[in-house]
Amino acid sequence: MTAVQFGVLGPLAVTTDAGEPVVVPGAKVRVLLADLLTNRNQVVSADRLIDDLWGDDSPANPTGALQVRVSQLRKALNDAEPGARDLVESRAPGYLLRAGTVDADRFAELARHTDVGRLTEALALWRGEAYADVADAEFVRAEATRLAEQRLAVHERLAEARVARGEHDLAAADLAELVARNPLHEGLRAVQLRALYAAGRQSEALDSYTDLRDRLADELGLDPSPELVALHRRILEQDAGLSAPPKAAIIRNSLPAQLDELVGRAEALTELRALLPGQRLVTLVGPGGVGKTRLATEAARTQSPPDGVLLVELAPLPAGDPGVAEQVLGALDVREAAGASLSPTDRLVTALRQRHLLLVLDNCEHVVEAVAALVARLLRDAPGVRVLATSREPLGLTGELLWDVPPLSLPPSDGDPDAVRRSAAARLFAARAAAQQRGFRLDERTAPAVAQLCRRLDGLPLALELAATRVRALGVQGVVERLDDRFRLLSTPQRDVPPRQRTLTAVIGWSWDLLDEADRQVLARLAVFRDGCTPEAAELVCRTDLDALARLVDRSLVVLDDAPDGPRYRLLESVAAFCLDRLDDADEVRTRHAGYYTELAERADPELRGPEQRRWLALLDAETANLRAALTHGGGLRLAVALSWYWYLRGRLTEAGRALAVTGDPEQERRAALWRVGFALLRGAAVAPADVRAAVAGDPGGRGAWFAANALIEHSDLALAMELMPADVDTWTEAAVLASQAKIAHVAGDQATLERTATRSATLFAEIGDRWGRLQATEWVGGLAEMRGDHERAAALHAEGLRWAEELRLWPQVCTELSWLAWLAVQTRDYPQARELAERAYHLAVQQDAPGALVFAELSLGLAARRDGKLDLAVTHLGNLAERGRAEAQTALYLPPVLVELGHAIEQGGDPDAALALHVEAFEAAEAMAAPRDAIFALEGMASAVRVPEVAARLLGAATAARLATRSPCAPAERDEIDRVTRRLRAALGPDRFDALVAEGTKLSPGEARAQL
Repeated sequence: MTAVQFGVLGPLAVTTDAGEPVVVPGAKVRVLLADLLTNRNQVVSADRLIDDLWGDDSPANPTGALQVRVSQLRKALNDAEPGARDLVESRAPGYLLRAGTVDADRFAELARHTDVGRLTEALALWRGEAYADVADAEFVRAEATRLAEQRLAVHERLAEARVARGEHDLAAADLAELVARNPLHEGLRAVQLRALYAAGRQSEALDSYTDLRDRLADELGLDPSPELVALHRRILEQDAGLSAPPKAAIIRNSLPAQLDELVGRAEALTELRALLPGQRLVTLVGPGGVGKTRLATEAARTQSPPDGVLLVELAPLPAGDPGVAEQVLGALDVREAAGASLSPTDRLVTALRQRHLLLVLDNCEHVVEAVAALVARLLRDAPGVRVLATSREPLGLTGELLWDVPPLSLPPSDGDPDAVRRSAAARLFAARAAAQQRGFRLDERTAPAVAQLCRRLDGLPLALELAATRVRALGVQGVVERLDDRFRLLSTPQRDVPPRQRTLTAVIGWSWDLLDEADRQVLARLAVFRDGCTPEAAELVCRTDLDALARLVDRSLVVLDDAPDGPRYRLLESVAAFCLDRLDDADEVRTRHAGYYTELAERADPELRGPEQRRWLALLDAETANLRAALTHGGGLRLAVALSWYWYLRGRLTEAGRALAVTGDPEQERRAALWRVGFALLRGAAVAPADVRAAVAGDPGGRGAWFAANALIEHSDLALAMELMPADVDTWTEAAVLASQAKIAHVAGDQATLERTATRSATLFAEIGDRWGRLQATEWVGGLAEMRGDHERAAALHAEGLRWAEELRLWPQVCTELSWLAWLAVQTRDYPQARELAERAYHLAVQQDAPGALVFAELSLGLAARRDGKLDLAVTHLGNLAERGRAEAQTALYLPPVLVELGHAIEQGGDPDAALALHVEAFEAAEAMAAPRDAIFALEGMASAVRVPEVAARLLGAATAARLATRSPCAPAERDEIDRVTRRLRAALGPDRFDALVAEGTKLSPGEARAQL
């Protein structure tokens, strides 16, 4: 991949590898670049980009305007560094910037270090405020604020490091300006006070404290933090310990030494380190193995309260043990005096009442009641004590700040090596695997398996580290292949790991054992769901209530996701596997699961044809895995029939065919027959006309009959399609039939019928509120505009259709609209834009396995390549389509235009005889299917290839007359083609002779003109 360096730590900057600046033209293009950079290496939807660039003042054709800005950005990158245009990828539903080198990432990497040199180097990357020239953009503010906060944190750590080295005056000088700009930042003030005092400038230190105290009182109504109050007192008392920063804290620090690098938690660490000084109680919560202990100790390592940091490990205590205070006293090395009558809690409060320290309580979940009671007492009676707890459930105290520790970020499922390397989960696994096996590398060979492993293990650090210990014996692919038996696989022989963390079974079993029997039953039943479930589904299938579910969420055994349509409960894959082995009533639960999702699909089916279509599509999308599981749990043919329309909208033709292949009762069989036939036709299978008729006869007036008849159009059997179109139907089916008739009229060039049917269909679908239906009808309204030469209106209609299709996530229709726009770009001579649109359509159609959309996309790609002079590429794509079209039982609707374009490419390549044969074949196919417009294209193609000039001129005349008769004016690109042939023929025949022969041709019908050959 071509490397270009991006800079956001200041005004946007782009440079080549050689350090040459890249000029990014235009304010909107720079805003686009900023938007892509803030979301680098992630897809940003076109809708979001349009909203960020224009807001409420969007242009008439926002999708087209966005594509123009993307093209300008790609051109600017490519002009500076050949190949750099590929850094901006078109990827549904928008665009992605593959930004390999960004100064903000380098800054974050350097900021992890503690030495003066690296921190100074990190700050030297800044050239002003982050995103300075686009700082007013709403989308950039959060990112700019985050970077600014990280910058301040690095300044603070650098000053601390300089004070530790005795560079007091230098640290004080650096801090003066920073404090002036951030006068309420207590962390900076604390370092400044120590630096000034250590430099012998006690009065300045006291003045700075007074300034902060007054500002806090006046502006926020607050007092300085206890840590700053204590520091002020030590300055007043001229504490000699302040001259060399806080050695006392280091001596009292009980944190274990860091044995290996903490991978993938840089942002979390930065946030926690900034958060801890201002909070009395922070609880890190999350499932077992997510890395709470490690994150807590690393966050605490950089804290410097006057009396240090104390880590107390609670895991050795038995479940429910009340002796938490004794455990903390032991860690403090506070012994009970002989004859003392105070309780352990009172002795601990007495010991800590005047201390200022950070108390880290690790693994609280099994003694949570005792921990909560102790911490509540400390927060009340020991004001200088702050608590950082780790637990699988909250302590449940007033003032507690819960900080969910998420699993590590996952790589994408496609296994792209660069994307995998950017994943925190993959980086952790690779680092630990390399420690076990020196030759292990995360590269093109291992990346797909690593990505799969990380996703199967939900990004849990402990599970990944356990898996890494097996790489030496099994290889990474061998580990992946054995994940179905993960509880035997994932264990470690490392002797310094606590027993509860040596196997994945022990990690989950630790939490399972803390549940009562009723909650265990609910948790086990939740394991039948796939990819989570709604509260309603959980209550009905698991026979439980929301209180039980809330308890399981609090104990970090169930994940609560905030989905667009409401909350969803989800088990991590390893937890689900553990629970399924403990599900006692599996058959009953699976039967309830299948029943629930069958009823859901039946409720959804009519809603998918109305104003709530988008919401129900999203709902079924979210339940895809559950619906598939329900099919195997007993949903059978009834569920498959209910889901058929959803599968069609989503382009899941193969899945639908497979699900409908099962048997059912007679009523379900009757309904399923139509869908089976329709999906088979759409997948390209040969279905005998008699079988189609038999299926339609079972439900002649229903929506399934329309579906089967409409699918025949994809097989180019227009006569049978028209014959089987149902009549006397409901409004929705009437609108669908009209859209199908419009498509057939477009093939036939029947503009009157096309206009009537497409317009009426669009009106009916609009009244119903079915946006998919409006898309179908609008496609043919746009087709009519293109046929009549109104390319601007056609482009506007298809751009609107593209937006609708993207909003509904109808990816096959997205492909179709992109192909239409590519076709129109060809007709209007915008060949680079045509290729870009066609490539997007083609790649998306391949990804979605959408046969019909793939044909149109490849045709558009061939058209654009040929008109752009890339004949080899054109011949490849068009040749593929020609072979496919010829192999179909009926003459494929797309075959004539494919053969014409292929003929032009062959002729331009120097073989006019072969080209002429293709044009003749195209003409005969068009005549056979009664497609007059395609016949005109073929006549013009024959004129370009025939060797006899007189015949060529007559063919041109006949084509001209046919265009007038069918109201099919030439598009600009078609005019270029005809002008090219005209110039050659005028030169060969002379102007007068040429005009006379063309006039003769105008009197010939297309068939008579063909006979001239």
